[in-house]
Amino acid sequence: GDGIEWEDGDILHANVTYAKGARALNAGALDAYEVKEVRMRWTNRITMRSRVKYQGNVYQILPETFHEDFHEDTLQFNMQLIINK
Repeated sequence: GDGIEWEDGDILHANVTYAKGARALNAGALDAYEVKEVRMRWTNRITMRSRVKYQGNVYQILPETFHEDFHEDTLQFNMQLIINK
């Protein structure tokens, strides 16, 4: 592996939807189910390097889509399914 170990973190509530059309393709999705859009309240517990476990699958955050706004209390990002082969 890459020497990085991930540990389980907090359970957070978020609105998760499928990235569709050009947004999914621009995010590098080969399959529409691989990329999800996440909207949630701002938290400092999630960074661009975080991994997200959703419905039993592990996703990586796409850094170029990571937008946080402390003053508006929002955090939005796309995440892509990590496929271990």
